[in-house]
Amino acid sequence: MGFDQYHEPPEELSPQTRTFARMCASLTEEAEAIGWYEQRLAVEPDAEARAIMSDAQGEEFKHFAMDLEYLLRRTPRWREIAHGVLFQGGDIVEHGEAAEAASGDEGGGAEAAGPAAGASGPSGDGSLGIGSLKGATL
Repeated sequence: MGFDQYHEPPEELSPQTRTFARMCASLTEEAEAIGWYEQRLAVEPDAEARAIMSDAQGEEFKHFAMDLEYLLRRTPRWREIAHGVLFQGGDIVEHGEAAEAASGDEGGGAEAAGPAAGASGPSGDGSLGIGSLKGATL
């Protein structure tokens, strides 16, 4: 396996940033595995083989969700935007645009976008600090 997840010299990156990069790579690998199983399930005629592949795909769903939650817990802005997009009815793009605007840093500053070890939200208490957005529309 290569170590191409780094776009900067690894020795210049903090341990937290290297872990973050590894978890991003894991998230990508889980998403790829989910897609591979989806393709296999689409063409597999044997019911027993399909059941086994479906079970394996469920494991990949779990791993993807765990990787994503790890990354979201360490990146408050990402978590805030994801909170505004995920599990919402309606237009996904509109939710994404509104969530990004509400995050306050549309310029993508490193402090807001990068991993913050152990952080769970902008206030550090698990709250995303966007309670005032409930019921808000564009």
